[in-house]
Amino acid sequence: MGYDVHITRKEDWFDEDGPDISLSEWKEYVQSDQEMRLDNFAETQTSSGSTLRIENEGLAVWTAYSGHRQNGNMAWFDYRNGNVTVKNPDEEILDKMVDISGVLSAKVQGDEGELYPITEVSVTQTEGLFGTSPYLVYMGIGLLISLVLLWFLFKKT
Repeated sequence: MGYDVHITRKEDWFDEDGPDISLSEWKEYVQSDQEMRLDNFAETQTSSGSTLRIENEGLAVWTAYSGHRQNGNMAWFDYRNGNVTVKNPDEEILDKMVDISGVLSAKVQGDEGELYPITEVSVTQTEGLFGTSPYLVYMGIGLLISLVLLWFLFKKT
């Protein structure tokens, strides 16, 4: 099994109704992106030596993925049910999915409904105060909370 993440226009990726990304839109996008290749199939060798092949119109591969290996690890983008789905994407693939979603006027949503990118605090909102790292924001908030708690502890004594 695995965890799927979807490029979708629907309220929730699994909704039967709602705006779809059409197959023709997806194919047009893939043709316009020099890093993508429309294969319409995925094939791999199992540990027992047999070949596993899946065919689906709209199945594309991201050839610029740093983990891309011929006859090995590939970033497959599978068009189905009006969405584009990737199984077990890493951060690099998620970034590519977010880029694609911008072009397709869509969003990136995980199996459990979470949206990507997951950001609670925008980096641009905090640049002047904490630099460009959101981790510094969380560290700053944690430090502030700690100082307030210490103040209350010492105020009571």
